[in-house]
Amino acid sequence: MKKKVLVVEDDPHIRLGLADSLRGEGYAVLDVSNGSEVLPILKQQSPDLMILDVMLPGKSGFDVCRDARAARFDLPILMLTAKGQEIDKVLGLELGADDYVTKPFGVRELLARVHALLRRSDCAPADAGPSMPRRIAFGNVEIDAAAMRGSRGGERFDLSDRELRVLALLFRRAGEVVSRTQLLDEVWGVEYFGTTRTLDQVIVRLRQKIETRSGECRHLLTVHGVGYRLEL
Repeated sequence: MKKKVLVVEDDPHIRLGLADSLRGEGYAVLDVSNGSEVLPILKQQSPDLMILDVMLPGKSGFDVCRDARAARFDLPILMLTAKGQEIDKVLGLELGADDYVTKPFGVRELLARVHALLRRSDCAPADAGPSMPRRIAFGNVEIDAAAMRGSRGGERFDLSDRELRVLALLFRRAGEVVSRTQLLDEVWGVEYFGTTRTLDQVIVRLRQKIETRSGECRHLLTVHGVGYRLEL
């Protein structure tokens, strides 16, 4: 059976060009131009991968990515970002995207990333990786993993998919140093093309949520040159 790819892009030339290239590689293609149309398609058509532009009418690619992960759609998401917009790349990955390609992009590069994401998805067993703990608690922090929400001393906050997965891995290995490479491999996947800066940004955002307002790090500690350690 053909793998099904959903292309979400409002530029008709790019959308049609991507659709033609993907069909030429043997994929079945669904394509839409409005972000608000995506979730119903995910529910009804169950695509195997989504190519998602950041700038969309109706709902931005960031919002689509966040909503898809919150609804527990685990298909690979490849985001299309504007040239030179590093923040777009970082934010997209933090919200649950698996990879990104910067516009203007080469079709061969994009297809190679699609192949890699689908191959990784095929190779991962359904129960790959440690199970997510239902509750994470330490100090005055409590996390409800199912709701992707938490609180620190009664002050509530939401967690992105990446933030939750990074924190859950560190929690499972509390007191141990987890290297940046291990975190990237387990949370982003072994074929992730990006840099450790993306992980570091997730750590910064987590600290803003779980540490005290004074900026003192009591729980999420940096082990310089190696990685991070969670102290309970």
